[in-house]
Amino acid sequence: MATLSDIGLAAGINILSAFIFFVAFAILRLQPLNDRVYFPKWYLKGLRTDPVHGGAFVRKIVNLDWRSYIRFLNWMPAALRMPEPELIDHAGLDSVVYLRIYLLGLKIFVPIAFLAWAMLVPVNWTSTGLETAGIKNITSSDVDKLSVSNVQRGSERFWSHIVAAYAFTFWTCYILMREYEKVASMRLQFVAAEKRRPDQFSVLVRNIPPDPDESVSELVEHFFLVNHPDNYLTHQVVYNANKLAKLVKKKSKMQNWLVYYQNKFARTSKKPEVKTGFLGLRGKKVDAIEYYTTEIDKLSKEIALERDKVTNDPKSVMPAAFVSFKSRWGAAVCAQTQQTRNPTIWLTEWAPEPRDVYWPNLAIPYVSLTVRRLIIAVAFFFLTFFFMIPIAIVQTLASLDGIQKAAPWLKPLIRVPIVKSFIQGFLPGIALKLFLIFLPTILMMMSKFEGFGSISSLERRSASRYYLFSFVNIFLGNILTGTAFQQLDSFIHQPANQYPITIGTAIPLKASFFITYIMVDGWSGIAAEVLMLKPLIIYHLKNFFLVKTEKDREEAMDPGSIGFNTGEPRIQLYFLLGLVYAAVTPTVLPFIIIFFGLAYVVFRHQMINVYNQQYESAAAFWPDVHVRVVIALIVSQLVLMGLLTTKKAASSTPFLIVLPILTIWFHRYCKGRFESAFVKYPLQEAMMKDTLEKATDPNLNIKGYLQHAYVHPVFKASQDDVDEEDAISLKWETESATVPTKRHSRRNTPLPSRISGASSPSMLDGIKNDPES
Repeated sequence: MATLSDIGLAAGINILSAFIFFVAFAILRLQPLNDRVYFPKWYLKGLRTDPVHGGAFVRKIVNLDWRSYIRFLNWMPAALRMPEPELIDHAGLDSVVYLRIYLLGLKIFVPIAFLAWAMLVPVNWTSTGLETAGIKNITSSDVDKLSVSNVQRGSERFWSHIVAAYAFTFWTCYILMREYEKVASMRLQFVAAEKRRPDQFSVLVRNIPPDPDESVSELVEHFFLVNHPDNYLTHQVVYNANKLAKLVKKKSKMQNWLVYYQNKFARTSKKPEVKTGFLGLRGKKVDAIEYYTTEIDKLSKEIALERDKVTNDPKSVMPAAFVSFKSRWGAAVCAQTQQTRNPTIWLTEWAPEPRDVYWPNLAIPYVSLTVRRLIIAVAFFFLTFFFMIPIAIVQTLASLDGIQKAAPWLKPLIRVPIVKSFIQGFLPGIALKLFLIFLPTILMMMSKFEGFGSISSLERRSASRYYLFSFVNIFLGNILTGTAFQQLDSFIHQPANQYPITIGTAIPLKASFFITYIMVDGWSGIAAEVLMLKPLIIYHLKNFFLVKTEKDREEAMDPGSIGFNTGEPRIQLYFLLGLVYAAVTPTVLPFIIIFFGLAYVVFRHQMINVYNQQYESAAAFWPDVHVRVVIALIVSQLVLMGLLTTKKAASSTPFLIVLPILTIWFHRYCKGRFESAFVKYPLQEAMMKDTLEKATDPNLNIKGYLQHAYVHPVFKASQDDVDEEDAISLKWETESATVPTKRHSRRNTPLPSRISGASSPSMLDGIKNDPES
C-alpha cells in the first residue's frame, strides 16, 4: 500500500507537471503565432484580429515584450472577472451551468472537508484497530490509519461517523436543492429572454402511419390542418439523404486535398504527384492536381444524380417530419400532448434546434429503435464487465507484491525509494487513464447506433453510459480487484465468517489508489486541458498545408464544443469518490477540492476564450447531474453501512438505514418540484412571449423565417430563393382552414376538402398534380 511519503511524492510530481503545463501555456498563448489557438472564440465572433507587431519579422512570430511574461498567471483572475450574466450572453446557458457543476462540488465538499478533518480524522488517527484486528496479509499504511479501518471493532467511536454521515447527507441535499432551484430559474429566465429560434415554433413528428392514398408530406399537412387548424403553419419531411451526405463529405475531403496540392505547386513550382492505389501508398503515379480535379467533377455529377433521386423517390421520404406552427403556444400544445388515441403513432416531441439535429439518425425507422437499443444494452453490458480484465491488470501495478511475483528480476529496481514511490503513487493512475482513451469514442458510436436524433441527446446518452462504466470499472472494479482478489490467498486460509470482516476492512485501503488517480486524471488532466497541445499542433499543420482562405482558417481553428459526454461523467466520478470517502477516509477530500477549484478556473477561461458550443439546450442536462449526485450519496451511505456492519457496530448501524430512505424521498421531491422546468414549456410563458413578439413586430414573416429552417444541410446549397409569395408578411389566421386530401375515405376529415391557401411548399407539386384541384 502507498504510504504518505509515496502520495506526497506523487503529489509533488503532479504539481510539478501541472506547473510546467501552466507555464508552457502562459508562454505559448502570448505568441502572435498562437493567438488563434488560444482565443478562437473571439475570432469566430469577429471581435478579435491578428495581433500586429511592427518592425522585424521575428516580432510577428515571437512576443518580445518581457513585461508580458512577468504576469504569466494573469489569465486566472481574468477568467473569474466576467460576471455570470455577461458569460451567459457570451457563451450560452449550457456553458455557464456546466461550470456550476464545479461550483457545486466546491459548495458540497469544502464544508464537508472541514467537518471531516475536525471530527473524524482525530477519531481515526487515535484508534488502534489495524494493529489489534489480527488480520494477516492485509497491508496498511499511514493513509489507512486516518480512515475508519483504524477504529476498533465494536467501538463507540463509530457514533461520530454516523453523526457525520447525517451531517454530510443533509448538507449535500440542501446544496443540491438550492442549486436545482437556481438552475431551473436560470433556464426559465433564459428561455423567456432568448431571441427567436426555429425550435421554439417546431416539433418533430415520428412514426407517421402509412396511407395508400397520400404521400407522407400530404398526410402530415392533412393531419395538422385538421387537428391544429389555428396554429399549423408549415412542415418539412425528413429524407434519407445519408448516401448523399457521404458523397458531399467525400467531395469536401477531395477539395481539401486539391487545395493542398495547389498550394504545394504554388510554393515549389513542381507538379505534385500522387499514387491512385490504396491510401495513396500503391498504384500508378499521376498528376495530383489533375487527378483530384477529375475526381471532384465525377463526384459532382454523382451528387447531382443522388440529389434528384432522393427528392423524387417516395422511398427516400421517411415517416417523420418537422412541423412548424404560427406561435410558440401552438408548438407547446402539440409537443406536450398525445395526438391520437393510439399512443404509438404520430409521436411528437420538441424539435432540436437546427444545428443540434443529428441528421443521419432521422433516417432510421422508428420501429427499429427498440431493437437497436436492446442490442446496444447487451453490448454495453459485456463491454462493461469484460473490462474488468484490464482493470485487474492495472491493479497488479498498484501492488509491489504483485510486481515482484510477476517480474522477480525487478526487485532491485523497485527497492529504490524514488522508484517505489513512483510505481505506487503515480503509475497505476496513468495505466488506468490509458485504458480509457478510446472509451468515449466507443460509447458515442453506441449512442449513434441507438438512433437518437440530436447531438445533445447523443451526448447525454453517452454521458450516462460513461458514468455507469466508470462506476462499475473505476470505482467498484478497483475496490474489488484491488482488495478481494488481491487478498485471495488470505481468504483461503480464513474461516468463512471472517470474509465480510476482511472485505469491509480492506475497502478503505484503496483510498491511496484513488488519490493518485485524482492527481493524474484531475490535476494533470486539467493542466493539460488549458495547454491544448493537440489543437495547437493540428492548427499549425492545417494552417501550413491546407489553409487558403479566411474560411479555411476559421475551420482550422474551430475548437468545437466542451465535450459534455466525457467531461460530466468524469466530474461525477469525483462526486462519488468524495461522498463515499468523506466518512471513510477524509484524506481524499483535499485532493478533490483542489481538482474542483482548479477545474472551475480553467474551464471558465476555456468557455470565455476557446470553446464554441455547437448547440444550446438551455441546461437540459441538469436533471441528469442531480440524479447522479443523489446516486453517489446513496452509495456512500450503503458503503458506510456495510463497513460498520463488518466492524460489529450493531448498536449504531441501524441508525444509518433511514438515510437512503430520506435521500430517495428528497430526490422524488426535487423531481416533482423542479424537473418539469427542464422537460416542459409552460403555456403561460409561451403565450406571453408570443403576445410580446406580436406587439413589437406585427409584420413578422414567421413563415419565411421557418420555411427552410429544417431542410437537410445537403439540400441547402441548391435551394432557390424564397418564393415571392413567401416574402409577403404572413397573416395570422383565426378561421379554421379547409383541408385538401386525396383520401377515398373522409371519416377523419370534418371539413369539406378544397385547396387551402395555407399549403406548405413541400405540397405544391402534389397539389398541382391532384385531379380534384
